[in-house]
Order: sequence, then C-alpha cells, then structure tokens
Amino acid sequence: MKRRDFLGLAASALALPHVQGHAAGPSRVVSVGGAITESIYALGLERSLIAADTTSTFPAVAERLPRVGYLRALSAEGLLSLAPSLILASEDAGPPAVLAQIKSAGVRWVSLPTAYTAASPVDKLRAIGEALGQPERAAARIRQFEAEWQRTQAGVARLGSRPRAVFVMSHGGPALNLAGRDTAADAVLKLAGCVNALEFHGYKAISAESLAAAAPDVIVTTVQSVEGMGGTAALLKRPGMAETPAARNKRVLAYDGLFLLGFGPRLPQAVEQLAKNARGLE
Repeated sequence: MKRRDFLGLAASALALPHVQGHAAGPSRVVSVGGAITESIYALGLERSLIAADTTSTFPAVAERLPRVGYLRALSAEGLLSLAPSLILASEDAGPPAVLAQIKSAGVRWVSLPTAYTAASPVDKLRAIGEALGQPERAAARIRQFEAEWQRTQAGVARLGSRPRAVFVMSHGGPALNLAGRDTAADAVLKLAGCVNALEFHGYKAISAESLAAAAPDVIVTTVQSVEGMGGTAALLKRPGMAETPAARNKRVLAYDGLFLLGFGPRLPQAVEQLAKNARGLE
C-alpha cells in the first residue's frame, strides 16, 4: 500500500465514530467485489470480514483474507464452507445458480448495484452501513466523501481544457479492447473533464484506421493491462496506436484498475489524479 493511501485510510478511521464491538451487525461477512471490500475497510468495519473475492485488492491487508474465487465464478460449496452470516456482493456476482443455492441454504445475501456515477460510492457506503448495523458510521464517512468530491469537482472545473482520450483494456491477447459509452472508463474520463474519443457503446476492438482517426491526446489504461501487453513501449507499437498524437508524445497514463474504475471511496482521488495527469500536471 502506498504511504498516502495508508495515511488516508488511517485518517478516515480516526474521523469516524468509535464502534463498540460490532454487536449490532453480522460477525461473519464475506465480501464479493473489490469496491465493496474497500468500502468496508473505509468504514473501519473490517473485523467482521472472514473472506473476500479475488478482485478485493485494496487495501493491501485485504489480500490476506481467504479467497472465495472470482466474483463471476463463485462456488456455493466454497462459500458455504465458511459458514458466513452475511454475503455482501456486487450485482455482477454469480453465476445465478450459485446465488440461488446460497439463498436456499438460508444465508443472507445483499446485492449492491453497480453504477458508474459520483453517487455510487455513497450508495455502497450507505448500504454496507445498514447491512452491518452501523448506519451512523456510514453517514459520517459519506459526509467525508462528499466534502472530498466537492473539492475534486471544483478542481476539475478550474482546469478548463478537455483533452481527447481513449481507454485501453487488454487481457494479454492480440486484440485491444477500447472503452466506448456506458462503461466505467467512459464515466471516469468524463468526470475528469476528458472527452472520450470513441463513440460506440461498451468495449470492443476497432481497426487500426479507426484508432488513428480518433486522434487521442492521451491513452488511459490500467497497470494490469500494461503488464499484460509487455510494457508501455509494446502498447505504443500496436497497429493504429503509433499514429496518434498520444503515442507521438508518449502520453500513456496507467492506474490500478480498482483505483480508477472501482467507483469506491477513492473516486475523488482517482478523478483528481486523472484530470491533472491528462493535462500534463502533477
């Protein structure tokens, strides 16, 4: 964990009301979804966690929790063997047959909606606070988030310019998936005052000619994608990429995927960093 992230979590915990033993909430909680796990830690309620899925990578201490697999490929047997009292899960979690098995076994399952808006972190914090019997603690953390978000919005508005950007996602294969409308990447680009240079919907691969014609000023991606492609230099050599202004100026911005696209409590920091870096600012 980066030092500033650790200090931010520590400050958040100090600012929240003291919790007396979590007596009001469930004591054996499984979290399925990186932003959900992050939100539980942001609320200081991690003592109730007994396991999490593989997307739960922040804070670093969360990776020490027993793993229940990938959120879209869960096992009912694995989950039930932990004897959970509550499963907090992203609405993407599945498959559906596993959800049905868990619920039929009498385990409480709370599904949290996935949305790519500035209100999404607030909704997560509120829902988790209610589910864990700590609504006042959630309300305090929400007030902190809203103050951070207001500062970020004001900062983005002062930047003025609107750089053209493309977001690249790669899983190591030959094709690059680029983000169009109705994606987490498109939403975070817009919140940072950038223009998504691509007009289609969802993620898809496009021709080299279309990519060059999009003429992005900056390429945004994840650290995980860059590693999968063999580094930034390899990304810039991809067909169509070399002809873009972003490639000519070596303007590639790579962030941790959960940090940038999770729409969790760190959204103000993610948007602020992207907004400044896309304009060449520190």
